Amino acid sequence: MAFLEITMQLPRGATVAVADGEKLNLFRNSGDEVHPKLVPVEGTAVANENRGSGGRHHNSAANPDASQLEEDSFSVGVAELLNRQVLGGEISNLVVIAAPRTLGELRKHYHAKLSSVLMSEIPKDLTGHAVHDVEKTIAAA
Repeated sequence: MAFLEITMQLPRGATVAVADGEKLNLFRNSGDEVHPKLVPVEGTAVANENRGSGGRHHNSAANPDASQLEEDSFSVGVAELLNRQVLGGEISNLVVIAAPRTLGELRKHYHAKLSSVLMSEIPKDLTGHAVHDVEKTIAAA
């Protein structure tokens, strides 16, 4: 019996966001659906101004991990950037690849329109990896 291998097809022009709590890499597919070729998207500055509830920066024994607050804040900034691009018509198909904790934080801030163009979420930390690794991960999804 032969097995049919099903892989994700990434439409031409689709956006791939690769994020962790400190870095965002955006790519566009310049290839076709079956043979994606991801090219970097320039000018993707993320606002990192949110500081938890009420905008205050907490640093006490009850919340000793200020770096986690920074990572969550960055994730909110990533979601806001993606929301703006989706609402502005710049993104019509989106794949998000993010470290699991980052992905959880991103999901809390997705706009309904972003959710409607979201093709896939892959809970994996690929920031700092070669583009080829990102392409392989998408193909295997």
